[in-house]
Amino acid sequence: MHYEYNQQAVTTRVFAGGARLPAPRFEKFCSGVIMFEETLGQACSDGTSFVAALTTKGILPGIKVDTGVVTLPGTDGETTTQGLDGLDARCAQYYARGARFAKWRGVLTISEVLPSAQCVVDNASNLARYAAICQANGLVPIVEPEIMTDGSHGIERCAAVTEMVLAHVFKALHDHHVMLEGIILKPSMVTAGAGAANKASAADVARLTVRALQRTVPPAVPGILFLSGGQSEADATANLNEINAIPARRPWLTSFSYGRALQTSVLTAWGGNPNNVAAAQAALIRVSQAGLYHRPIVTRQGQPRSTIGASRGKLILKGVFLGI
Repeated sequence: MHYEYNQQAVTTRVFAGGARLPAPRFEKFCSGVIMFEETLGQACSDGTSFVAALTTKGILPGIKVDTGVVTLPGTDGETTTQGLDGLDARCAQYYARGARFAKWRGVLTISEVLPSAQCVVDNASNLARYAAICQANGLVPIVEPEIMTDGSHGIERCAAVTEMVLAHVFKALHDHHVMLEGIILKPSMVTAGAGAANKASAADVARLTVRALQRTVPPAVPGILFLSGGQSEADATANLNEINAIPARRPWLTSFSYGRALQTSVLTAWGGNPNNVAAAQAALIRVSQAGLYHRPIVTRQGQPRSTIGASRGKLILKGVFLGI
């Protein structure tokens, strides 16, 4: 109960602003909010459900549907993601409760010999089965093959692994008859490992990230929302801006689905003190706006109610906020 109270306090005071959800003007920068199952059923302090408060502002409620990662037997500590058992029934329930999209995260690590073929194939298959189940129940699946930044590998090694992983993911999506026009891809950016001797520049991150996507992601995919993957707010924003500014062919709209990169400054500003709500809300708007100008310019038919905004002159989806 104490956990639920604190969770509601963060959501309704910092993210929501007392009884109001979302924070003022937040809908200008964010199209959706990914919630945990327990949060999907919670309400603001005035009794308005989180789902109703979000949808009133035109923000789509989403739901995290995987149940976490476990060690994949026969590998060197690699992981697979659980949650497929009973997923069909759960997705039907989530839709009935107001969710309109879902998220499933696969986790892969890089070394000189990892990820193994077993790990890549297993995670790609799970992502595809999850996506097919979501679409059968009216939910738009966010497909998230996260490549961890742990390690000392260089950016070129990350680029090669990213291309391999994405190629397997889209092969699996095709094999499971997933409608690509009805998914959102949530990949990692191509970066050097956190322990690498040489940190890649934002320009190199953008160039190799876009190249990897061009080589593997079909143009039928409507949008790519990058995860922050442990990057700082400054790095995640700078890299996203470079990706959207790079003069290269990108048939998809590119934006963000950040958790830590949106939350760190917000929680620091709040500090659990009700008197700091305004400062925390200002921090939330600041980091959300950093990668996306506030002026909406067009809405395209056929996409999951995502208004499109401008960032450095490029069309990109509004972001998706992860983690309430």
